[in-house]
Amino acid sequence: MDTWVIVLIVVVAVLLLAALALALAKRRRVGAVRKREQAREHLQEAQLRGVQAEKEQALAEEQAARARRERAEVEERTRLAEQEAAQRASTAHEHATAAEELRAKAEKLAPGLSAEQARHADGVAADGDRYPEGGATRR
Repeated sequence: MDTWVIVLIVVVAVLLLAALALALAKRRRVGAVRKREQAREHLQEAQLRGVQAEKEQALAEEQAARARRERAEVEERTRLAEQEAAQRASTAHEHATAAEELRAKAEKLAPGLSAEQARHADGVAADGDRYPEGGATRR
């Protein structure tokens, strides 16, 4: 084989290796650009999701605060209603005690009068006639 053919084969081989190296380098650059673009997209999405997360967190905190406020209002209304009910029960007890004392005084002053009063309250007259003066429907 002639030397010029060997030189030609070596030159072609070197050129092929150089072309292969350039192709690989270009492929790496394209891959790096693609990865960089993908990384940018991930960063943008991460930023959007971060903003979304902050909004959701703020809404959750606001909702929790509203719930605490409403619970406090309900507890306050309940406390006031219970306090009012206790005052009414106390007043009812005072009225019942006063009524019993007055009945006892009335019995001392006029024995038997309270039994006659009870018959009138039931709708029976002193003579035993039920619903005197017009019956039960008259007002």
